[in-house]
Amino acid sequence: MAVLTYKGDKFYLDNEEYTIISGSMHYFRIPREYWHDRLLKLKQCGFNTVETYTCWNLHEKEEGVFDFKGMLDIGAYIDEAKELGLNVILRPGPYICAEWEMGGLPAWLLNYREMSVRCLDETFLSKVENYYRELLSIVVPRLSTNGGNVIMLQIENEYGSYGDDHEYMRRIAEIYKKNGVDCLLFTSDGACDSMLQGGTLPEYLCTANFGSRPEENFKKLEEFRPGQPKMCTEYWCGWFDHWYEEHHVREAEELARLFKDMLDSGASLNFYMFHGGTNFGFMNGANYYDKYEPTVTSYDYNALLSEAGDLTPAYYEVRKMIEEKYGALPPLTVKNSEKKAYGKVKLTEKISIFDALKYISKPVAVPAPEFTEDIGQYYGYTLYSTEIDGPRDENTLNFDAVHDRAVVLLNQKYAGYYERTRHSGDVKFAVKKGEKLKLDILCENMGRVNYGPKILDRKGIKGVRMGLQNHFGWNMYPLTMDNLDKLEFSVKNDGESSVPTFFRGVMSIENEPCDTFVKLDGFTKGIVIVNGFNLGRYYNPAGPQKTLYVPAPVLKKGENEIIVFESDKTTADFVEFCDKPILG
Repeated sequence: MAVLTYKGDKFYLDNEEYTIISGSMHYFRIPREYWHDRLLKLKQCGFNTVETYTCWNLHEKEEGVFDFKGMLDIGAYIDEAKELGLNVILRPGPYICAEWEMGGLPAWLLNYREMSVRCLDETFLSKVENYYRELLSIVVPRLSTNGGNVIMLQIENEYGSYGDDHEYMRRIAEIYKKNGVDCLLFTSDGACDSMLQGGTLPEYLCTANFGSRPEENFKKLEEFRPGQPKMCTEYWCGWFDHWYEEHHVREAEELARLFKDMLDSGASLNFYMFHGGTNFGFMNGANYYDKYEPTVTSYDYNALLSEAGDLTPAYYEVRKMIEEKYGALPPLTVKNSEKKAYGKVKLTEKISIFDALKYISKPVAVPAPEFTEDIGQYYGYTLYSTEIDGPRDENTLNFDAVHDRAVVLLNQKYAGYYERTRHSGDVKFAVKKGEKLKLDILCENMGRVNYGPKILDRKGIKGVRMGLQNHFGWNMYPLTMDNLDKLEFSVKNDGESSVPTFFRGVMSIENEPCDTFVKLDGFTKGIVIVNGFNLGRYYNPAGPQKTLYVPAPVLKKGENEIIVFESDKTTADFVEFCDKPILG
């Protein structure tokens, strides 16, 4: 593959003037079996480059233990792009934002209480270097300078939105070089003085991120760094959704017109996103400005390819613009995947959270409720359990902190919920003389903050009080939800539940599986696991998302196990598999 350089305001690929037309697709949000399909669709749209972040928190989920297999095989993803003649822009982080859990930083960093992230903190830099040593051993042989197709690497991600430690950024660049990176390095930031000043280095290419007003934003970029190529590294062609808000959409003609304006101005660009994919499992992030706002499971993003990889009107509009600019493209051969409405699947068995504990968790005794990181748990749910002796006057249950959602159960009956910035109403109780009250609080980590000053986002509850009186003496049960094969379902499902409960059913598929979408009418909040694969979260009262994407590779011919964990209450005894998504 050719080597990318720049001189003046032009990029050159092996000395030939070059315009980068790139699209973001994150390998860790797409089933590996679909990588080729998604990359081919990008190629046939007329793009020459694919861009991706890397996800430190999945590659090193446990400190010192690295995973580059399956959906995390970044080397195979780069090779797949090369086979299709696509260049790669790599943005390793270490922080990526991306509406991804803790911006891609591993949650175990929170155990280093004295450490500061994303600055010239030697402890943090040592953790980054350990990760990069493993990652770059895979990437460096695939650099364009070594005959591969990786043409650019980003030094840090939108660093000017967070800080201004230029020596820290230089150290990150030095780690790259120490590990053999010798391709073009760059930065990308919002197109304003403070972000560009904080996030750039004069010795490296400076690019900008924006979703509109290209003339104005490129003017600011040129004022700040004249004499370099113009590039929009994140052209936000859509947006992401939080629970409790509307689904974001954008007119295809408008985003294609702005794309053409950028090309006509001589700029290069990267669509963020070309294909968004899915925040499978517990990997969605959250924002926290005035209030905590977790991101939904779908990362459809109103991108050129839908969450399921289908060609959208924006895909055709952008392809048309490329043809008008550069000439006719070969006919499209790519197709949308076949979707199947498998219908209703009865959930025939259930087991309550209380009966399930002996199979999937062990208690950790603590005097007062701890954040989950303090007991080595980073994702999922945690059950806090205690008993309260009577007599007790009626009082309101209070918390010092709820991160992020606490379902309260009194004597194993649902009493209400508290979220970080909302709740169902005060929970009050009294205890008679000679009696005991069993108090259980199921706390859900709904996703760590991925952007801004609050990314060091610890999870769990703190300071549980009855009125003003703190209560002490608790057991914490970590529920990571990655060991549900140990559950023994022994109760027939009668269709109703008012305590956190696991439900199980079997879906039979006669032929080769197709993509589908699961709808959970009658359920409140929880997760769905199909054949051991965690599809992600649903939250029906909040919306906007009402279905979860089920990729065909998750399914199999024959019997498929469906497990639903409902954290609140339900009146349904079935889920329904549809052939269309409902995103709001």
